[in-house]
Amino acid sequence: MHSQQWPGLSLTAVLLLIACACGCGGTASAPKPAIQGPLSANNINLIFVVSEDLANNAAGDVNASTANLTNKGLQRTLLMAPFLQNDVLGGNNVAGIYALEPMTHMQTADSGSFPDMAALETIEQFAMLNQITLSYGNRSFTANSYPVLASYSTDSIPAGVEPGPLCAACQGLDFQDQQGDNEILVSGIVQADVPGFYVFAAPWETASALLAHVNTLEGYNLTPPASYISPNYIYALAIAPSERSASLITYNSDVNPLSTYPVLPPPAIVPTPCATPAFNIAATATNETNLNKSETVYMIRHAESHPVDFFEDGNYVAAGEWRALDLPNALRGKLNPIPTQVYSIDPAIGYAAGASSSNLSYVRPSLTAEPYAIANNLPFNLAASVDVFSQNAPALATLAGNYFFTGGTFSNQTLLVAWEHEHIPPTINALLNTYGIGPIAPDWPPNDYDTVWTVTLDGASNLTVNNALCEGINSATLPATAPQF
Repeated sequence: MHSQQWPGLSLTAVLLLIACACGCGGTASAPKPAIQGPLSANNINLIFVVSEDLANNAAGDVNASTANLTNKGLQRTLLMAPFLQNDVLGGNNVAGIYALEPMTHMQTADSGSFPDMAALETIEQFAMLNQITLSYGNRSFTANSYPVLASYSTDSIPAGVEPGPLCAACQGLDFQDQQGDNEILVSGIVQADVPGFYVFAAPWETASALLAHVNTLEGYNLTPPASYISPNYIYALAIAPSERSASLITYNSDVNPLSTYPVLPPPAIVPTPCATPAFNIAATATNETNLNKSETVYMIRHAESHPVDFFEDGNYVAAGEWRALDLPNALRGKLNPIPTQVYSIDPAIGYAAGASSSNLSYVRPSLTAEPYAIANNLPFNLAASVDVFSQNAPALATLAGNYFFTGGTFSNQTLLVAWEHEHIPPTINALLNTYGIGPIAPDWPPNDYDTVWTVTLDGASNLTVNNALCEGINSATLPATAPQF
């Protein structure tokens, strides 16, 4: 420390100031790391972004009742992203993003047990600051979006989960680290010896253990961090290709988020009227006793994801992030009754790369609804036992219809459900079949990201379905680049 004088302060006061600068306000006392420059694109860079959970967090960032992020926690993720992109990656494009498989970390909060969605939300803004180019035939398109891999390995499928198609190349991080699948994933990246930036988002328990195990497995002889310090800390292993030597570098973003819900930067989103042709379906219950009673389900499609017809990376694109972050504002005052829970498809469903897609995890429905749950302090759950994609209709629709509308689980409840649009009409048709009515639900228009389908079962299980509501966000007005915070 350079010699410096503090006029008018006693030696005791000076010592107290120094002590507080080093340790006050953090989760654990530790000096801040030295200011580091960006990592070299010539190295294999393993970058660990520590997401928050009930066990390790900054005060006010995690809701004790839902185990999800708060407005402040969401603000932190939005502020962390440009630091990660610019100060750690030096503005370079990422080579891979891997996040926690949410259902492998069920957290018991005040009001129940919930999947850990914080890791996906923590890394999503960063994903929108990167780009991916996909091609089909002689056509190609570059979008502001990057796939976030969060799919199960064969060893990490939790009990009661139907994982859909398994995709070895889509694996995320397993909180339980069964059969060492996290180490296998990271060692595979190291052994492939391809320089670039590989980013991992997971809670401290997973990230620190993985960092320590890779250090041991690869024989780097480094000193991994011993205890949780702050969600602002990012750890990077910079590995020289072929030489197998590595350095451990610690970054501190030092962000200080607000505790209010994020305000989107300009341009302002202009409300627009509902544009989809209206329909209304009604059915009277007869002898079916297994149907729920006094239930309302608002079904929405995930946010914008296909800037051209062939583009598919499992994530939404930047325009979709504008919609997702504006969803709490767009729906305010429109939903009556107000949702008591939020549900989506399990983001760990994975697909191997196809003719016009990357390897992908189907993360966009959950990330579309997450901001609404955060802003309204609502529990977020995954319909992980519904095998959404691996069956053909009508079986898959029957599964989803049974899950949401029978058995009494959601009687006297109001749900907001983010789903895949082509699977919403078959789900409703399967429900109508219970009433002895043929398939009359209309198809969901392919370019419609705005409509809300409202499904209501009254106290006698009589059914109504309509699309009178919409978010009121015009896709054509949404920017093609991510909002900047």
